[in-house]
Amino acid sequence: MPANEWLARVQNIIAHPRLRWAHNPALWVELFVTVNLVILAGDIVIAHSVNHFGKPAEYIPLYVSLISPVALAVLIALRWLGGYQSPWRDIGYLVAWVSILVGLGGVLYHLESRFFLDRTLQSLTYAAPFVAPLAYTGLGFLLLVNRMVAARSADWARWVILLALGGFFGNFVLSLTDHASNGFFMPTEWIPVVSSAFATGFLIVPLIMQVTRRFLDLCLLVMIGQALVGILGFWFHLQANLIEPGHTLWEKLVNGAPPMAPLLFPNLVGLAFIGLWALIPHLEEPAPGRSWLGAAYQWAHAGAHPPEHEDSIAAARMSHGGR
Repeated sequence: MPANEWLARVQNIIAHPRLRWAHNPALWVELFVTVNLVILAGDIVIAHSVNHFGKPAEYIPLYVSLISPVALAVLIALRWLGGYQSPWRDIGYLVAWVSILVGLGGVLYHLESRFFLDRTLQSLTYAAPFVAPLAYTGLGFLLLVNRMVAARSADWARWVILLALGGFFGNFVLSLTDHASNGFFMPTEWIPVVSSAFATGFLIVPLIMQVTRRFLDLCLLVMIGQALVGILGFWFHLQANLIEPGHTLWEKLVNGAPPMAPLLFPNLVGLAFIGLWALIPHLEEPAPGRSWLGAAYQWAHAGAHPPEHEDSIAAARMSHGGR
């Protein structure tokens, strides 16, 4: 059948020796962090334009989001194209810690805007979104995990899932406080609150107990639901901004509902999928074909030889400070 021939061609391309580097989940995480830092630059420009970058400190995350992706792109090329481990490791640690500190500092800075003055639940709700800067902290921890834990290991997969879980919990708090500021005027504003709590509950299970591949299938369905919630939320925010008072579209975006906030849902789905995919080979399953993800994993690696030994070689080089 033409469909089978097409799938066979795709499988051969995936299994080609020249694309073995693309099978490395550590690369996926590096690309995820790099792209997200670029996205955060746009988010910072919109969010901090509300007060026209009133304080110099508000430029700090913008500078980090402009410089760090360039550095990470160079490091990715050095490691996966040039084979240089030490620069990728050492400079990556620097980018990671800078991101973590910027995120934690941003939380304190946002809370100081009002919460530390009144110390009430109301001031927490109407303060600058204190959870938002933790996006930098989460990305920084991803870079640390990528350098401190062997990729393709079960521990690495669970760390990635844990950070995705933290992101969904952050979405829960952000959705709750942001929509509480207008008293949940529309009933649909409860959707991201409930769905993010749902995602958090599912993702925590593989971290605290042994699960099967079939459970990962269920997690995948939940993640698809989260992506749909994010797309729906983006549409609702866009509609709200179009009727927002303002002379220009930019004024409506700055003063209206945050347009990029709902896209955190499909974004985190991508991160969670990386962790779930990396966890598949570490789960015993009597009949792997019964699992959708298990069958997809077997299909993607049929005829290929995943270079687990390359991870151990890379870890040895990193531990000895070599290239």
